[in-house]
Amino acid sequence: MRTLELVLRYRVAIILGLTLACAAVLVPGFTSTSTLSLGLDRAASIGLVAIGLTVLLIAGQIDLSSGAVFALAGIVSVILQPTLGIAPAAVVGILTGMAAGAVNGLLVVGLRVNALVLTLATMLMFRSLAHWITQSQPVTGTDIMVSLALAQIYLDVFTLRSALFLAAIVLLHWWLTRTIPGRNVFAVGSNRVAAEESGIASGRIIFLGFVFAGTLAGVAGVLQSLITNTGSPVFGSELTVAVIAAVVVGGTRIEGGRGSALGTLGGVLTIGALTVAMEFQSVPSYVQQVVTGLMLILLVVLDRTVNTRGTAIVNRPSAVRANQPAPGAGT
Repeated sequence: MRTLELVLRYRVAIILGLTLACAAVLVPGFTSTSTLSLGLDRAASIGLVAIGLTVLLIAGQIDLSSGAVFALAGIVSVILQPTLGIAPAAVVGILTGMAAGAVNGLLVVGLRVNALVLTLATMLMFRSLAHWITQSQPVTGTDIMVSLALAQIYLDVFTLRSALFLAAIVLLHWWLTRTIPGRNVFAVGSNRVAAEESGIASGRIIFLGFVFAGTLAGVAGVLQSLITNTGSPVFGSELTVAVIAAVVVGGTRIEGGRGSALGTLGGVLTIGALTVAMEFQSVPSYVQQVVTGLMLILLVVLDRTVNTRGTAIVNRPSAVRANQPAPGAGT
């Protein structure tokens, strides 16, 4: 039990270390700066969305529509380029993600429905809207030079997207650990009723969490479309599973009440390194999804096992005491 608890507590470092070690041995050139830069940039696309999902999961909610919002925001930012220009169109794309998050938040909070079911429905709606706007065909941007500028590498490792992701992680860590609103998110996820009785506006926190998640998905989608100079209705079709896996690998509980920004960073880097390593080994994408799914199942089972046994151990002494005779009984 003690060993299992230690493994689960430090699972981010253990899994990340094992992934990097195996990749360095099996993939030639994996430790080169060019490969590390590629892996970090690819991970940043997942990571920006994972930042928003981290806040939602800590608050006891979930958003399955992030992949569809990712695609829709990118499409909007590309389609509007001839009319508005690149920068204003990108802003509108981000606002599209924010609006999608607001729709999710209003429906979840206002109707008091299960977020899993509702965001599954909005995922289908947003994805269908993306197909309708583009007639199920990719759309091309107006300036390939923007793509080249965004893909430029700084300090041999960082791109603009990866630097933005790391900066966002630092800000999220500070907000969750150093501010009262950040701590309130944990309180809502741990026990919403108790949080409301203590004066915390749980509905507002959940709504803003969905808006935040939608905005980050919009930012990630706009950056992806600008870098590729393309908007496509199929972008982000496999993103949600990878994002959830990264956040859960980082130690955030699906049930809510526990999580961290630094843990999400470790989870994102793990999924990113694993994906790049499998791609270098020409592993089919469907096999990559199987590996990610198995990792997610394993971690959820481990987390549930440790929590169940821990609860049993905590409750055992009181049960033993209750069965013991009172002092002086039988004398």
